[in-house]
Amino acid sequence: MILNSLALAYLGDAVYELYVRKYLLNKNIVKVNELQKESVGFVSAKSQANFLNKMIDANFLTIDEINIVKRARNHKSHSSKSTDIITYKNSTGLEALIGYLYLEKNNARIDEIMNFILEG
Repeated sequence: MILNSLALAYLGDAVYELYVRKYLLNKNIVKVNELQKESVGFVSAKSQANFLNKMIDANFLTIDEINIVKRARNHKSHSSKSTDIITYKNSTGLEALIGYLYLEKNNARIDEIMNFILEG
């Protein structure tokens, strides 16, 4: 199944969010307000863009993964009112990568990427 970059990002956003929520619950955070506050540090466009840049700087991503991210960043999309266009496109790139890996059933690589982000 071939999906466009924004569809991959849509799926990747859900997978990413699930990993973050599971991580926070495993930290024994059980109050919803605390969960929400903690999750912002992982799920905001700014946070996702920063994590992506750290992975790129650390040469953590493969060439194929970088190509998926670039394709998503270059996809024509609407910007967010809450962040600048570059940050928004970088966060979309990370989400698209997660969505792609999910469709490829490459859960081991998703685990590696999410561990980089969550345990960083």
